[in-house]
Amino acid sequence: MPHACQICGGALEEFLDLGRQPLSDAFLSEHDPQDEFFYRLAVGACSSCTMVQLVEQVPREKMFHTDYPYYSSGSSVMREHFQQTARALLDTAGPDPFVVEIGSNDGVLLRTVHEAGARHLGFEPSGKVAAAAMEHGVRVRNEFFDAGTAADTRREEGAADVIFAANTICHIPYMRSVLDGIRTLLAPEGVFVFEDPYFGDIVAKTSFDQIYDEHFYFFTARSVQAMVAPFGLELVDVERLPVHGGEVRYTVARAGARTPSAGVAALIADEKARGLAEPPTLRRFAADTARIRDDLRTLLRRLRDEGHRVVGYGATAKSATVTNFAGIGPDLIEFVCDTTPAKQGRLTPGAHIPVRPAEAFADPYPDYALLFAWNHADEITAKEQGFRAAGGKWIRYVPDVHVS
Repeated sequence: MPHACQICGGALEEFLDLGRQPLSDAFLSEHDPQDEFFYRLAVGACSSCTMVQLVEQVPREKMFHTDYPYYSSGSSVMREHFQQTARALLDTAGPDPFVVEIGSNDGVLLRTVHEAGARHLGFEPSGKVAAAAMEHGVRVRNEFFDAGTAADTRREEGAADVIFAANTICHIPYMRSVLDGIRTLLAPEGVFVFEDPYFGDIVAKTSFDQIYDEHFYFFTARSVQAMVAPFGLELVDVERLPVHGGEVRYTVARAGARTPSAGVAALIADEKARGLAEPPTLRRFAADTARIRDDLRTLLRRLRDEGHRVVGYGATAKSATVTNFAGIGPDLIEFVCDTTPAKQGRLTPGAHIPVRPAEAFADPYPDYALLFAWNHADEITAKEQGFRAAGGKWIRYVPDVHVS
């Protein structure tokens, strides 16, 4: 049965099937594994608006709930990134701004806004991370952002000068309701600023593990421009970001309110020149993904057969894609170490690899460590110099499988 684009209704052409996958953040009890939810993780591109997206939706309540284990402030690099972002947003927002964040998580960005004395409100449906934000004085609605909650906010608090989202908009299949809400809530001269993984970087690096249940859309400047236009909105600026393996920060305003920067046209021209949403490029990406899967599985099996100890580093959401697509389990990786208490003592989704605290990494050091958290490589390798000094070697699979 043909699939339709969630943005424009155009034909969705499937180009990559990553197989049967679990919820990427559904870590299981070691002693009482529960029944797991699985779905088919496949990706398609719209032949009309070029939006790249998942073929199947996972119900949002299954992903974002009270026990959602990801905390944005867990990385020092990301804490600094969001502090700088908050200050930049405030500098350009004018006097007495009202700042709204969609997917405010543990309040890592809004804390800076709060400390500056600015009016703010976060939307965060996951209960525990929302509570963590409120403990720092951040105002949060423990709800999903959509047309209805946006209209409530406009009536109760007025228009927003800045609506911000980081690593959130790509999570939301029901984009029409979200954009309708932004149109309702945004002040006439306000801006909607969001940053998400850039499909151009995913293709360039073959970082196929950026594809998992929570990431529904994979944006380009061209597809974002097409996405916002029907709502009287316009893409007015883009900025490439190094975080999370390569992102773009998109700035959107009401149509005609601001003059688009030259960077918008330049990035769209680059995307067209690269054939970023064209079938040959997408087929090549799928073939490269299969090659990495095969190379990684071959390497891990050889290391096991030679008697080497291999552990994983970082029980990330994206590691679920890698382990389940490549068939990597506890027979190939002894355990995965992670700093998140909620994940420790549990099993990784689908693959059922034990998760251990970070201290287990050096007790004793393994021979090899598979770096699932490759987007934090500089931060991690600087922290784990003892591993290298002990003769340990890192295994990486982006942009290809190699040992360093």
